[in-house]
Amino acid sequence: MKMEQPLLSLRHKNFRIFWFGQIVSLTGTWMHSVGQGWLVLKLTDSPFYLGLVGTAGSLPILLFTLFGGIAADRFPKRDILITTQISSMFLALTLAILTSTGIVNVWHVLILTAILGTVHAFDVPTRQSFIIEMVGRESLLNAIALNSAAFNGARIIGPAIAGLAIGYLSLEACFYINALSFLAVIIALGKMRFDPSTSSGLKEKTSKIKEEMVEGLRYISGESRIYVLIIFVAIISFFGFPYITFLPVFARDILQVGPTGLGLLMSSAGAGAFIGAMGLALRGDVQKKGLLSVSAGIIFSLALIVFSFSKVMWLSSAMLVLTGWGALTHLATANSLIQLVAPDHLRGRVMSAYTLFFLGMTPIGNFVVGTLAHYVGTGIAIAIGAKLCLLGTILLIWKKPEILKI
Repeated sequence: MKMEQPLLSLRHKNFRIFWFGQIVSLTGTWMHSVGQGWLVLKLTDSPFYLGLVGTAGSLPILLFTLFGGIAADRFPKRDILITTQISSMFLALTLAILTSTGIVNVWHVLILTAILGTVHAFDVPTRQSFIIEMVGRESLLNAIALNSAAFNGARIIGPAIAGLAIGYLSLEACFYINALSFLAVIIALGKMRFDPSTSSGLKEKTSKIKEEMVEGLRYISGESRIYVLIIFVAIISFFGFPYITFLPVFARDILQVGPTGLGLLMSSAGAGAFIGAMGLALRGDVQKKGLLSVSAGIIFSLALIVFSFSKVMWLSSAMLVLTGWGALTHLATANSLIQLVAPDHLRGRVMSAYTLFFLGMTPIGNFVVGTLAHYVGTGIAIAIGAKLCLLGTILLIWKKPEILKI
């Protein structure tokens, strides 16, 4: 099969300016994530509240992302994204002001995180389904890989800068910088130009929201290639991804490396994910994508088990590199398969279902792992989740072996 050119999607102006804007904005987002985790730990000294804040941010995705998919299929995606970016900028600025004035408490963080999660419920499925409008079907796989590379490149840079900012400037600096970073994407979206005949304009819809939701769910349930991949994503998301929320505990209490070490841990996971994203982008098309996705999921689980028991920084960082690679390769492969299978008029709703199980399972996982960590310790709780992730993957392969042939 013909190989794709590594940077083919960057030849499309709309995607190119969006991609560079994303790098700036996502760097700020990762700084915010590190700062928020450290702030919650500082305010509460409790892994339970870390899990609760993670739940507050992810639960709205579980509740509202299907409506976000309907909105993405109904309205101009660029307009939706401009609205979500402005809203996110305002929320980051609010947390920055509350923190710098010294009046912030954990309930402020919970409320702001819940509102931001609601914004993400509309932003993520719109962003995912917007890619094909910027590059077309022929460059979709490449664009998804490069988009993941931008996300995880920022995941390397952002936490490292955040660790230095917390150590040498102030905690609220992470939130102020994040607020400013949203301007990059807002400006990029404003500079985009589309042919009036493309699907970026307002969609003509005569059916009701309930009917559109049922139409999307009926399609997914009848397309085995999509629902098997979504189930697999849900397993990894529920049992494995909560580890990110509890990295501040590993940095402070288990490894005892402080905020700078926390930035390094998060950057290690980001480095592994970046390597995975660039590997997919440079490789082009991949045969047996289902097999690659399953293999990556198993590597993710095994690396997370080792990380949960590690007491030394170098081993923990190395395992997070593998964890990041496994998670990214698993998700990017599943994402590209789902988008290529889904028809244009249903792509927003299909990607909202993907988002629902990718991000929407995390709040439940965060709450369960946080509660478990309160009683048995954070390391053991993460280990249990990783083992269940591995077991779930094995059971899925046993029950649905067709996933290996996709």
